Amino acid sequence: MTTNVLQTILLFGLGLILICLGGDKLVDAAVAIARKLGIPQIVVGATIVSLGTTLPEILVSATAAFQGSAAIAAGNAFGSIICNTALIAGLTQTIRPMERVETKSVGWRAAFFFGTIAFADIVGVLTGEFNRIFGIALLVTFAVYAYLNIRWASGEGEEETSEEGGVLRQLVVLAVCAALLYFGANFLVDNGILLAQLMGVPERVIAVTFIALGTSLPELVTSVVSIIKGYGSVGLGNIIGANLFNLLLVMGIPAAIAGIPLEQSTLLVDAPVGILVMAVLIVPILLRKKSSRLQGILLLAIYGAYCWFSFA
Repeated sequence: MTTNVLQTILLFGLGLILICLGGDKLVDAAVAIARKLGIPQIVVGATIVSLGTTLPEILVSATAAFQGSAAIAAGNAFGSIICNTALIAGLTQTIRPMERVETKSVGWRAAFFFGTIAFADIVGVLTGEFNRIFGIALLVTFAVYAYLNIRWASGEGEEETSEEGGVLRQLVVLAVCAALLYFGANFLVDNGILLAQLMGVPERVIAVTFIALGTSLPELVTSVVSIIKGYGSVGLGNIIGANLFNLLLVMGIPAAIAGIPLEQSTLLVDAPVGILVMAVLIVPILLRKKSSRLQGILLLAIYGAYCWFSFA
């Protein structure tokens, strides 16, 4: 085993440790904030936690745009949506389906997601790119989404308040945990890309699989820890919010900076699969106000088929 390969493995392990530490404490801080402010856990998961766990995707795409590789952003965004929903939500719902879901909080965010991704796909098919004007439109849409979260948060249910720690202290903890998640994911992504390139894997496949999986590890750890600790709503809110951030920021920022040229496979495969897996996750929850293990199994099967198709 060469020194470079050994170094890659060690950095990968370090990244995994940082992500596990950050994800564990991030969930505790998020739940404490929800209780202190008297808002549902799913709202905190869809806003504060999602922003923290989506930072790797945002920074990877923005950096790629500044370095002249903006094309990787769309694959990263759609790949992360698929990974978040089909692999992470599929895994968590298979392990422990949610018995009660606050559908009011889920419903409007799901509608926001489906409307945005469908419109983005149509624009991409018609123009073959996400230009700067469309990128700015995505950023404006994000501002609208953020405003609606603030305005409607108080009306989306109420949780018991708690005296454990102040909100400011918990926000600091959450920020530190988000930093741990970011650096941990960075180690994993950088070394994963190196290994993929050595294997001769194409750039799009690297974007929708290796980079998407690596930058989605914070969501994975957060969701699994949420289930273990009995806070499934945080994990579900994190997935929904992270998917919206992927659409609005991960694609919006690089598109506004340099524009994003699009491959046909991104528009005809990645985006439709993203819509499909979100429908499999969200529609039954909205109809039944709970999730099922069958949803999780179906999502994992779709993710397996998607990976097979990407590498075929």
